[in-house]
Amino acid sequence: MAHIDPSIFKAYDIRGVVGRNLNAEVFCAIGFELGLLSLDAGVGSFVIARDGRHSGPDLSAALAQGLAASGVEVIDIGQVTTPMLYFATVEVGAGSGAAVTGSHNPPDYNGLKMVVAGSTLHGEAIQQLHRRIVARQGAAHGPLPGRVEAGQRSVDVAEAYLRRIVGDIRLGRPMKIAVDCGNGVAGAFAPELYRRLGCAVVELFCEVDGSFPNHHPDPADPHNLEDLVACLRETDCEIGLAFDGDGDRLGVVTKSGRIIWPDRQLMLFARDVLARNPGAEIIFDVKCSRHVARVIEAAGGVATMSRTGHSLIKARLRETGAPLAGEMSGHVFFKERWYGFDDGLYAGARLLEIVSREPAWIEAAGTTISGASQMLEVLPDSPSTPELKLQCAEGENFRIVEALASAGGFTRASRLITIDGVRAEYPEGFGLARASNTTPVVVIRFEADDQAALERIQEEFRAAFARVDSRLQLPF
Repeated sequence: MAHIDPSIFKAYDIRGVVGRNLNAEVFCAIGFELGLLSLDAGVGSFVIARDGRHSGPDLSAALAQGLAASGVEVIDIGQVTTPMLYFATVEVGAGSGAAVTGSHNPPDYNGLKMVVAGSTLHGEAIQQLHRRIVARQGAAHGPLPGRVEAGQRSVDVAEAYLRRIVGDIRLGRPMKIAVDCGNGVAGAFAPELYRRLGCAVVELFCEVDGSFPNHHPDPADPHNLEDLVACLRETDCEIGLAFDGDGDRLGVVTKSGRIIWPDRQLMLFARDVLARNPGAEIIFDVKCSRHVARVIEAAGGVATMSRTGHSLIKARLRETGAPLAGEMSGHVFFKERWYGFDDGLYAGARLLEIVSREPAWIEAAGTTISGASQMLEVLPDSPSTPELKLQCAEGENFRIVEALASAGGFTRASRLITIDGVRAEYPEGFGLARASNTTPVVVIRFEADDQAALERIQEEFRAAFARVDSRLQLPF
């Protein structure tokens, strides 16, 4: 058995570089233990899927081999989005599944997002999986006593998935939209979905190609949205939707080229959900705008801040019964009318349902503009930064953030929130520094009422970082 690199076992998933610390042997070993976990939980079937990366077929086959050896039946749904994998675990009644995906990482990456008996593996559960694999190293991954190697079968869930969404969403009128999939696996399904909903769709990079030849499939980076902005400027499309590599995150661009970041999308969704569920709890992560809580409370809801991480928020959603949750990275979780997992294509459909209530084109300030775009652009907003990243050595990001929290110095802050890093809230804005659980960086973000306030908050954070280590090359 090959050496298992412990660094691939992240907080929310398994992730690494193919040929360096991920290969077929590693995936076979992981599959074997995942199968045993599923059987121990009373689930005898396990669904597998893969995104469009070139390494996907071989790694998926190895995962299936390990799973079958453990004694679970393997149900292969092929090349689909990660949310379609989650959907399939419900649709076929399996409850357990894994998507072979590198998400928004470079082409040489791959990994696994895993569900066992209806619960997404994260945190300690992923570390326990690693310990089980290490403990079994050197042992043969054949059927255990009393367990016979199970069979495998293929299932096509795409049609059931598309029909389920089309049966749920009702657009107020036909729309013309642009869809940019960045050559990720969402390209195989998003255009078809939105056409079935009644949209005319202009496709950008919807051919699935795991080398991502046009731009990286990560709508969190504004540079990756430049082609979508240009398309909206040059065509009569009303709005633009963009997706990451495995289709679980949504990016939105308006007709005027403005990016509607996920926390502002969440404001729109919260108002809509709370109109039908008054008093409900809405969950958002520490990176989100102050306006999210204000909008939720103004709409009669209960605003709850959470740690960042799609697996963590899904678990919190299940615990609380909240109808909606979202995070700044673009994961949106609808429990109302949906299943509670993050799904970029479904979130895009819900957004279109809301904005299609506006006229296609309206007169404003003597200019004809998209009604859908105006509905998004008037959402509360403040001067803010994107996610800034302080590059660190492996593990150093956690030490820096812990030192930042203990060193203090945020004298002007009215409140310090330390559930996930350090979020210092001021009367006029906030600053955040948190250690990423997926890459060795400190994620930093600022928001304020105006540019002058933004600079004041940044200056206090510069001083706080300097107390930790004056040699840090800050990205602000």
